[in-house]
Amino acid sequence: MSRVAVVTGGASGIGLGVAKRFATDGHRVAIFDRNALAAKAVAEEITAAGGTAIAADVDVADWTSVDAGFARVRAELGPVEILVTSAGVESFDKLADITPEIWNRIISVNLTGTFTCVQNAVPDMVAAGWGRIVTISSSSAQSGAPSMTHYAASKGGVIGLTKALAVEFARSGITVNTIPPSLVDTPMARHAPPEHFPGVDIVGPMVPLGRAGTPDDIAGACSFLCSDDGSYITGQVIGVNGGMYI
Repeated sequence: MSRVAVVTGGASGIGLGVAKRFATDGHRVAIFDRNALAAKAVAEEITAAGGTAIAADVDVADWTSVDAGFARVRAELGPVEILVTSAGVESFDKLADITPEIWNRIISVNLTGTFTCVQNAVPDMVAAGWGRIVTISSSSAQSGAPSMTHYAASKGGVIGLTKALAVEFARSGITVNTIPPSLVDTPMARHAPPEHFPGVDIVGPMVPLGRAGTPDDIAGACSFLCSDDGSYITGQVIGVNGGMYI
């Protein structure tokens, strides 16, 4: 069945993989991203392949921007039925070096941005009596990570938010789960500072399954969780991480 899916951070990395997979699944996809040109290119690629997609210039840290993005989705595609919150930023800073500005930016994008998008999408799902939400958290929130207290805190908040939402909306036909990836080969991972991260090609072989994850790996799990087959899974932390965190 074709449904309306919103993917934040859909112009690159995990979000891009999810957006393309949803299009392959036959869904109508709205790609939210701060990089408007990249989002437009993805939407055009999906459309050229026979799918249905729109691109929206959305900064999830800006409540007004999020409101406008969802209003456009409803106007052009219809009520929102599926939401994957992949937009995120990371930063490597020792505790003493985390300024209020750095802290607020990480929290506003990773945690508040997730909350704002969910808050926009849920009324459509409640009205329909059906909905699927997958948040993208991080294994760093499960295991901890050096020089990433702010990032781990934001992603830990996403895990807690996910569980609370799952309980609140279970009787409304809405499932809410989170995927906390470990190492995924994305532009963000490739551009991580070498003094904090030795690199995808070095760390990848250390993963128990012997390689870094790919956006398609995460997208496959999202596809299942957002399908009718995932109807009895909610409030769960689904580790798609190659065995890096068990």
